[in-house]
Amino acid sequence: MLRRAGRPARGGNKGCEIHAQAPARHTRPVNVILIALGGALGSVCRYALSAGVQRFTSPLFPYGTFVVNVAGCLAFGVIIGAARDRIVLDPPARAFLLVGILGGFTTFSTFTYETFVLLQAGEPLSAFLNAGGQLACGLAALWLGYVVATAL
Repeated sequence: MLRRAGRPARGGNKGCEIHAQAPARHTRPVNVILIALGGALGSVCRYALSAGVQRFTSPLFPYGTFVVNVAGCLAFGVIIGAARDRIVLDPPARAFLLVGILGGFTTFSTFTYETFVLLQAGEPLSAFLNAGGQLACGLAALWLGYVVATAL
């Protein structure tokens, strides 16, 4: 699934390994199974982390979802950063890690709903902090993961 990547030639397409061509038809059923298994694993991890964080924070702000989304962005950054120079993610690895696990782990639809609920509750500042904070922290975490993974 994973193998080391050689550095591309000067001016080459760094990072393209992660965006390789679509898998052959015979691998699609395998990828669907990997996505399903990864999605189940990611969903359970999301539930555990979100519930754990929320248990120790205020119920008036969706801290659990916030932490899950930032952690998911960090993990995505690490994976794509590593794929840039160090490993090649073949289609089954991409399906399992990025689509399956991280697709099940991150919670954009939940984030959107919780922001909407804050707006409906007359809490525009909390809604703005939730939406803006998750976006800013998510971008920063993805960047950090990418930089760390490419610097190793």
